[in-house]
Amino acid sequence: MSITPCRPKWKSAMTDRERFNRQMHYQATDRCFNMEFGYWEENYEQWPLFKDNGIRTEADANVFFSFDKYACCGGNIWLDPPFERKVIETRGSTRICQDGNGLLVEEALDGHSTIPHYVGSSIVTPDDWQRCKRERMDVKAPCRKVDVEALRRQHPNERDYPVGIWCGSMIGRIRDMLTFEGLAYATHDYPEMVEDMVETSCLLVENALDQVLGKMDFDFACGWEDICFRSGPIVSLDFFNRVVVPRYKRIGERLRRHGIDIWWIDCDGDVRPLLPGFLSAGVNCLFPYEVNSCVHPAKLLQQYGRDLRIMGGIDKLEMIKGPKAIKTYLESVAPLVERGGYIPFCDHRCPPDVKPEDYLYYLDLKEKMFGMRA
Repeated sequence: MSITPCRPKWKSAMTDRERFNRQMHYQATDRCFNMEFGYWEENYEQWPLFKDNGIRTEADANVFFSFDKYACCGGNIWLDPPFERKVIETRGSTRICQDGNGLLVEEALDGHSTIPHYVGSSIVTPDDWQRCKRERMDVKAPCRKVDVEALRRQHPNERDYPVGIWCGSMIGRIRDMLTFEGLAYATHDYPEMVEDMVETSCLLVENALDQVLGKMDFDFACGWEDICFRSGPIVSLDFFNRVVVPRYKRIGERLRRHGIDIWWIDCDGDVRPLLPGFLSAGVNCLFPYEVNSCVHPAKLLQQYGRDLRIMGGIDKLEMIKGPKAIKTYLESVAPLVERGGYIPFCDHRCPPDVKPEDYLYYLDLKEKMFGMRA
């Protein structure tokens, strides 16, 4: 079903691509880049705004609200084939299933949505890892070949929107494979195994980058590294700086050789302890930047100056409070938008606790404050 936008695109004097690049490089723009980072699944079920207009996905919502366009693309850099999804056993009202990362997940038989409860991993010992590496993470496997021509057709160099090259994850997906507790134990019991997992992840990314870089024009690089929570990183700083950062530096060198100098990492939680390592490797943008696990974006941007960019950072808890709080918070980030290097949107996905009418107020106010002036 085609989506009918509920509002026009913000007035513009630049293309989305020009605007994004200039804003991320602290240069003057016609207006702020207009984007959001999606919604909880419950929003699509509970917001009449979405239900009544057939909005079922983030892509639908982006069209519905006429947001500026951006895209990311890249190669196959994770498990292939993934682990078989299957039921291992049933226990009363729950069942234990194996997911695509080889994790054992306890699920409710009635299918209601809950936070996943991981009870184990298919990879525990170095032997488990070597078998997985051989069967599912072979850099030379045919599935690792990138169809560059297809990407070029999908995102031609003459496009009017920014496109990023996907650089994946060095340790976050490994956490997904081992579980939080499993990674904590493995860095102590099998440090060589974990480092080999990080190295293998890096080799897969490098292999994909080497096939694509120089054959397409990219505006930024992007990745995912959910390795922080409210109290900081889930791995030690020594491990991160000794094992993870050098791999990021290798990727960063490739990106810079091809003129890519904006690199965002999607990492929730308090990322401040990781920032020096990120910046040293070339990761210079935080996305979608959660305020309540960290600090107001102005504090970090003041601390790191133009070395850092932030995307996100609009406190979802303030949005829940309604128009007055929304206005106050947007006023607090207005100097950052004016300064550049900052694109405001809800910090992580917008929850259903935000009333639809307040969300529309928020979008309207953003346009009034940060849109193009007549």
